Amino acid sequence: MKNFLFIFIICLFSASAFCQEPEKGNLIPDYGVSYPIEDPDFRTDTTATYRLVFDISTDFGTENTNRLFEIVARFLNMHEKAGVPAENMKVAMVIHGTAIFDILKDEYYSDSKKIEKNPNSELLSELARNKVQIIACGQSAFHNNLKPEMFHKDVKIALSAMTALVQLQNEDYKLINFN
Repeated sequence: MKNFLFIFIICLFSASAFCQEPEKGNLIPDYGVSYPIEDPDFRTDTTATYRLVFDISTDFGTENTNRLFEIVARFLNMHEKAGVPAENMKVAMVIHGTAIFDILKDEYYSDSKKIEKNPNSELLSELARNKVQIIACGQSAFHNNLKPEMFHKDVKIALSAMTALVQLQNEDYKLINFN
């Protein structure tokens, strides 16, 4: 209890970035909050074009958004706030493994997860609106008896996750894997 009280008092009177509240982003305000980092030692190159492919194969339960999808929204929001133009962020998500169910339309998600609505639907639409490519592994889909029409409207089906990951990396996308 003493430690908690000490930390609370320090945060209350400190201007430290470690005690700040996370901020909503401008591009996807309802998802992907981030903390402002004032005057970082390692500067963000705001003139670069960022080509990223997120390799996502994990789900995190049924009632919350996929945390890895949130990370993609956070990337967009925090870099836009740092001064990177939205058109300089070329982002793709390659979805496979158990995460394949997180990109289903509501009616198919509810059949597989036994809840009414896919909590990822709105976030997927917002990511697509911000030009994020959402690519599903065809092998994972068909292994799980999922058909193309069962997926969120913005999902593209690839031959495999491996194919999409290699192809995007051949196009100079950098791999981000938090699985």
